[in-house]
Amino acid sequence: MKIRDLWILALLCSCGADAKNKLYQASDFTQEHEFTTGVEGPAVDVDGQLYAVNFGKQGTIGIVDEKGNAEHWIDLPEGSIGNGIRFDEKGSMYVADYTRHNILQVNLKDKKVSVYAHDDRMNQPNDIAISKNGNLYASDPNWAEGTGNLWLINTRGEVVLLESGMGTTNGVEVSADENKLYVNESVQRNIWVYDIQEDGQVGNKRLFYHFDEHGMDGMRVDEKGNLYVARYGAGQIAMLSKKGKLKRNIDLTGKFPTNVAFGGPTGKTLYVTMQKRGMLERFGVRHKGRSIRLINYDPKQD
Repeated sequence: MKIRDLWILALLCSCGADAKNKLYQASDFTQEHEFTTGVEGPAVDVDGQLYAVNFGKQGTIGIVDEKGNAEHWIDLPEGSIGNGIRFDEKGSMYVADYTRHNILQVNLKDKKVSVYAHDDRMNQPNDIAISKNGNLYASDPNWAEGTGNLWLINTRGEVVLLESGMGTTNGVEVSADENKLYVNESVQRNIWVYDIQEDGQVGNKRLFYHFDEHGMDGMRVDEKGNLYVARYGAGQIAMLSKKGKLKRNIDLTGKFPTNVAFGGPTGKTLYVTMQKRGMLERFGVRHKGRSIRLINYDPKQD
């Protein structure tokens, strides 16, 4: 039986399986070093299947079943290396290809990879977020110079520079109400929030939160508006309220988390990619992720 079939079977038969993951207590999910130190971009599709980039070698995407068994899923085009992954409302996968300045689109049925957006002005698209209407937002750091850009790829496929000359832009996420965009700067340790305008562009930028130490990487929002932030070097996931208050720090086994994604039978498991360990950890949370729309989701399991 293929991993896709196993995922669907597990979701149909589960009875609150997320409860096996202790609330805010991290545990290992996959085996160490099955992924490279470039492990990133965890994301869950509508069937509940979990994906992450760089399984076994750079330039690949791996798939992980409900027991933490990982295997190779696809190779990206030659020269492409993935980072952030997101899914749209129709189930299409988007991958930030930082080496070739692309946003790639992957058809899950035939595994065909195409270039969805490209712009030579990009440094290296790092992480991506997507709104319900299909607008994509991409962070774009220049690590050597400590700067970064923020991009919009709208539903017409147009690449729009929203802001340049920022710090090292990294994690990016849309708010639970779809009205705001969060962007963090890893080196400067700032999280900014913008209002999303009707045309997908952003305005009214203000500081949402500042950390005094350690870096930041990927971010995700739950359905209640809480923002989960990977604290690179701190070995923690910070949980911030929608008002920008630190609610808790969740300790991990490894010290270098790169990104996070909600998943599990009810969307109440947070998966964390761990750079130095080349693997994923996980823990339970109270609320499902903003972008979780599992086709087999049953509210009775909550």
